[in-house]
Amino acid sequence: MSDVRQQALEVVRGTLDESELTWKEISEGVFTVDLPGEKKLSTPCRLDVGEHAFGVHAFVARQPDENHERVYRWLLERNLRMFGVSFAVDAVGDIYLDGRLPLVAVTPDEIDRLLGAVLSYADDSFNTILELGFASSIRKEWEWRKSRGESTRNLEAFRGWLERDPSES
Repeated sequence: MSDVRQQALEVVRGTLDESELTWKEISEGVFTVDLPGEKKLSTPCRLDVGEHAFGVHAFVARQPDENHERVYRWLLERNLRMFGVSFAVDAVGDIYLDGRLPLVAVTPDEIDRLLGAVLSYADDSFNTILELGFASSIRKEWEWRKSRGESTRNLEAFRGWLERDPSES
């Protein structure tokens, strides 16, 4: 193992130990971290300390049910204004945040900055992704809960457009 990789591993372990985050090292150089949010309650994140690069990978949302082109275009436009990570999709269309740094750039400040970027971008984008890509499912759930007198508390962020006539959208 190179000295640079060994130093990066020590920095990652030390930084995560000092954080208030829930994390595990699932194999040497591969870490899982749970980033707590507000709109997206938890963003699972993986940190990889490879031979030459440090990677951060975070699941944001599953493949949209509808409006794929509109969702993916919105994500690409967001990428133009982002730092350290960018949106990506996998082979099935699930949405991730992904970034890489050279190992020599791995410092506690950079790890904190990258994790902060992941948390911010995942949390800030989550409701828009849901509204654009899952509107029909959310509307059906809203109507079903209202008809049964069930709580709609976790759908309150969408109340404005849910209470409008779908033909107005």
